[in-house]
Amino acid sequence: MANFSKSNVPQFSVEVYQNEFLPEGGREVNGIITVTSTGGGTTGGVPLPGRAAGAAVVIMVDCSGSMDYPPTKMRNARDATAAAVDTLRDGTSFAVVAGTHVAKEVYPGNGRLAVADARTRAEAKGALRRLSAGGGTAIGTWLRLADRLLGGADVDIRHGILLTDGRNEHESPEDLRAALDACAGRFTCDARGVGTDWEVKEVTAISSALLGTADIVADPAGLAADFTRMMENAMGKEVADVALRLWTPVGVEIQFVKQVAPTVADLTGRRTEAGPRAGDYPTGSWGDESRDYHVCVRVPEAGIGQEMLAARVSLILPDPSGGVPQTLSQGLVRAVWTDDMVASTSINPQVAHYTGQAELAQVIQQGLDARKSGDFDGATAKLGRAVQLASASGNEDTAKLLSKVVDVVDAATGTVRLKAKVAEADEMTLETRSTKTVRVKK
Repeated sequence: MANFSKSNVPQFSVEVYQNEFLPEGGREVNGIITVTSTGGGTTGGVPLPGRAAGAAVVIMVDCSGSMDYPPTKMRNARDATAAAVDTLRDGTSFAVVAGTHVAKEVYPGNGRLAVADARTRAEAKGALRRLSAGGGTAIGTWLRLADRLLGGADVDIRHGILLTDGRNEHESPEDLRAALDACAGRFTCDARGVGTDWEVKEVTAISSALLGTADIVADPAGLAADFTRMMENAMGKEVADVALRLWTPVGVEIQFVKQVAPTVADLTGRRTEAGPRAGDYPTGSWGDESRDYHVCVRVPEAGIGQEMLAARVSLILPDPSGGVPQTLSQGLVRAVWTDDMVASTSINPQVAHYTGQAELAQVIQQGLDARKSGDFDGATAKLGRAVQLASASGNEDTAKLLSKVVDVVDAATGTVRLKAKVAEADEMTLETRSTKTVRVKK
């Protein structure tokens, strides 16, 4: 483990968990990379050298016609946004956007951001009281307006919070994808679906592309508490645009790079080249937190007794002025060939655990998709495997969600029966939260 830091700035550390021993002919090397940031939320906003302090947040509130059914939904959305505004730290730049088939600035207007203090918070809450429901849903336009507003702020942390209650029916999937591609890397965004009339895959695609969180708020009465938590989390971020840089020697092939805790997210296809045999994978913004990543590479064959550096993992912070990026921390993934069968065949507990958690997320999605398409045998098999994995890994939250969709006969063997009737909110909650993982017990 290496750690490079200066006083009064967030400190990052990298730890590598792996079994470096390979049998003769072995080529696949796995490592779990634990990245921990400390001081990010407790520095009092002291920026890294050469970087702007502070944050900018845009809250995007669905104001389409469906938000009036029931009328309490719009009222709860207004109250939740007001609670989020109250949670803003003094000095944070912010704006509120009303989203329908077009995007409209609710506060402060004129294409700019307000700076949070007692007066602007009161003004924003006054503007929220005038929000009403009517019109369609075109989320890409909301995101593009948020991007324009956030792009003008001289701050390090740029963040969006997006609430929707319906499907994105007034623009094409291609329009939304183009908006997400345009916004990726420019700001992070948490997305929430309220009620049960929205599309899980749309909301999770937004959070995935913009490196935020996704969740369901089935009962609109829970929105204020959820928005407050989201804003508190956003206010705890101090470092943005951190990249996981993977350098590999000649002959080494990267199989995949995934975040595996606190949620599963495949970063393999999001690589940007960073010099000879090096590539950067985006991780978004950091506060006081720890995350795990699974790196898998394929190395050239070598003889017994040989060893090599399979990959070097570094945390990189780009220089906003285009200078040399800062290396925050780094760790090494090694390969050692041995004829000791015990050493070469034991699977590292971290690697085994997260391989299971990634499979858990996958089989839940496959099982729910099979259930929707009428393939009940396939759904039973996949969701049974999910129950088995959740039980074995101690993922109690996911096990509880699964028990609302299937009757568990035997968790250890994954023997289940599909429930004849499942509440839509329960099925959507399981799908939305399927990528949430538990950490291995050390």
